[in-house]
This record gives sequence, structure tokens and C-alpha cells, in this order.
Amino acid sequence: MNKNNITHYGKTSLVGIFALATLYSCVPALETVQEDTAVPVQYADQPKDSLNSARIKWQDYFTDPYLDTLIDTALKNNQELNITLQELEIARNEVRARKGEYLPFIGLKGAAGVDKKARYTSRGASEATTDIRPGEEMPEPLQDYLVGAYASWEVDIWGKLHNAKKAAISRYLSTVEGKNFVVTNLIAEIANSYYELLALDNQLDIVKQNIAIQTNALKIVRIQKEAARVNELAVRKFEAEVLHTRSLQYDIRQKITETENRINFLVGRYPQHVRRDPDAFDNLIPDDIHSGLPSQLLENRPDVKQAELELAAAKLDIKVAKARFYPSLGISANIGYRAFNPKYLLNTPESLLYSLTGDLTAPLINRNAIKAAYYNANAKQIQAVYNYERTILNAYIEVANQLSKIGNLEKSYTLKSKEVDALTASIAISNILFKSARADYMEVLLTQRDALESRFELVETKMQQMNAMVNMYRALGGGWN
Repeated sequence: MNKNNITHYGKTSLVGIFALATLYSCVPALETVQEDTAVPVQYADQPKDSLNSARIKWQDYFTDPYLDTLIDTALKNNQELNITLQELEIARNEVRARKGEYLPFIGLKGAAGVDKKARYTSRGASEATTDIRPGEEMPEPLQDYLVGAYASWEVDIWGKLHNAKKAAISRYLSTVEGKNFVVTNLIAEIANSYYELLALDNQLDIVKQNIAIQTNALKIVRIQKEAARVNELAVRKFEAEVLHTRSLQYDIRQKITETENRINFLVGRYPQHVRRDPDAFDNLIPDDIHSGLPSQLLENRPDVKQAELELAAAKLDIKVAKARFYPSLGISANIGYRAFNPKYLLNTPESLLYSLTGDLTAPLINRNAIKAAYYNANAKQIQAVYNYERTILNAYIEVANQLSKIGNLEKSYTLKSKEVDALTASIAISNILFKSARADYMEVLLTQRDALESRFELVETKMQQMNAMVNMYRALGGGWN
């Protein structure tokens, strides 16, 4: 290589380096936001607890065999869960597509055709006077046969294609966590509905017991009226109370039907009786809940892990968008045979053709679309940061709320139990006083109504206790594992 060639080569290299440096410097600067994953060391007003109920499998957390059967069936048949599983398959195929983009594309090609050029044109006239070899004229019309292979490959200099694949993998994994979140919510919704169904069964039983008590009281009032100890007004008041209580059972029956059908919908089947043991409700005692540490929410909650993976994908999207500002190198190659007659098609080297091309392209002017995609990727990444922080905050608050609710419901249930005992005893006392004319009929009616309401409230409180236990399990991130 002479001195002039060396000088020319050096200038060309300097021009190339300057061009690359210019491209680097033309990438717009972005304002980024860093996620804050710090959480309190422990839950407010709660001691540190190293144990975590979220790590208990749902089969061990829920011990009612009828409830376990419902959950197991729902995990197989629930339509929403099955839809989510197909979204998982879509995300998996997206990973496969992104992986294929940075591998060489290779294909086979075959073609056949015929071409007749007009005689009185420059190309037609030149082909008419051209012989294939001495004494053998160019055929007319001219046939064309081709067999060969072709390949193309974009060299991933800046990691654009690899980062796109990594982003697709992160979104696939976030879809997995999304499926886990659906599982967690599905289990919680079925359990809550099941305990509500047991509570309604018990309320219906209470109503039936009260109807029997009030019907008996009505008989006594009618006897006393015949004895002229009470008037017709007292009889009508007792009759109205019996009718009011009897009407309550139909409201409860309707709620039972709707709750059963809600469970059937979650299980993925048409309306039918939901098997259960209503008598087991009285023996239900909420299990002790271990909340663990707030930092464990980042590991256990599927929605938190999903938000984290979406953030990771958004960060990779920025790298992909940034790489579009830089030059891209593409390599293409072709090899095959081409001839105007099949008998010459495989003649080598006469019919052999091949090519190898390298293209280096870079955006220079009017890069608005690339800039817009870059800015959008950054905006979505910032959105993902805030969504991640919001999800963590929401998870912490949900656990804190349920911890407080469990404690308050436990105290409330104790007091309401005493209230029920007192009012139940007062029914007998009011009846005795009424028979001895030391209490009027309104006191008896009010005592019966208060006793009925207190027993209803006690059942409602126990249902809320069981729901709080279920919701705490869900808030901690249990069920999906």
C-alpha cells in the first residue's frame, strides 16, 4: 500500500469515526426516574414476625373439604383463568418471534418464466443479434429458470435485537405473574363467597327459629285476648311481627341463590346446588395469621413482581429505541443456478450465480419518528416506575388494613357474643313478665326483634372474620404457589 492509499484510508477512517461520534452525540438526552422500593421495617402497631402465612399452600390454609373441592375445580375450569393462560401462550410466542429476529433468515427459491422483447427496441435488437455460441441463436421467446438459496442477517451491533428479546422475556414472565395474581384472587373470591353462603344458611336457620318463637308468642297473646287481658292491637302487632320475620327468609333465600350461582360461575359450571355443611359455620375459628415482614411482599405478591418485570421490560425498550439512532449492518447473500433452458440449468460455472452484500445504514435527516419512539419509551418507563411504587404501596396498605380489621373484629365478636347471650335470656324474661302483666306487648316485641338482629350481626361478624382471614392471605400473596 503506497503513501497516498494510506493517507486516503486514514481520512476515510477519520470520517467514519467522526460520523459515528456525530450519531452518538445526536441521541436526545432523557430525564429518568429511579424506582423507590423502600418499605417500612414492620407493619404499624405490629411486632416483627419472621413467619409468613403466604408461604402456606392453599390446600393447607383452607381445611374445609367442600371448599377445597370448589377451589380445585375452579383452577381447572374458570374461564378468566383459562383466558389468562392463553395470554401466557401469546407472550411465549412473542419471545420466540424476538429470538428469531437476530438469527439469520435462510430460504430457498425456485422460479420459471418466459419473456418476449419487442424486436424494434434497443434490448430486443441487441438480443436478436446475439448468439449463445457460434451457430446457436438466442431463443425467442426467452425462457428463464432459477433455483437457489438466499440469506439475510442483521448484525446486532448495538444489542437492539437482543434487548428486544430480553424485553419480550420480561413481559412473558410478567404474564406468568399476572396469571398467579388471577389465581390468588380467584381462590380468595371463592373462599369469601363460600363463607358468605355458610353465613346465609345460618341466618336462615335463625329466622326459622325466631318464627317458631314468635308464632308461639302469638298464640299466647290470642289466649290472653280471649281472657280480656290484652286488646286487639296487641294481637295485630304480634301478627305483623311474625309476618315480617317470615318475609325475611325469602330475602335470605334469594341471597343464597345468588351466592351459589356466583360460586358456580367462578367454578365454570351452570347453576346447581353447592355442597356444604352449614353446621360447620359455628365451629369456624379464624386461624392465626403471620404477616411476615413488609419486604417479603416484593417476593410473595404476584402483582408486585408483575409490575417489577414490566418496569424491567420498559427499561429495555428504551435501549431498543436508542439503538435505532445508530448505524445498522445488514448482510445478504444469494447462491443458485439460472438459465434460459433447463438443460443448461446446472452447468457450472456458466449457470452459477452468487452474491454477497453488506449494507451499513444510519438515519441522518428527519428522525422525528425515531425520536418520538424514544421519548415514548422513556415516558412508558417512567409510568412503569410509578406503577411499581404504587403497587408496593397498595400491597402494604392492604396488609395493614387487614391486620387492623382482624384485631378489631376479634374484639367485636367477643362483645357481640355477650350481647346475644343477654338478649336471648331477655326473651324468656320478657315473656314471663308479659304473662304476669308486668311488661307490655311492645317490650316483648322489641326484645324479640333486638335478639334477632343481634344474632344476625353475630353471624355477620363471624363471616367478616373469615373474610378477613381470606383477604389477609390474598394481601400477603398466598394461594398461587
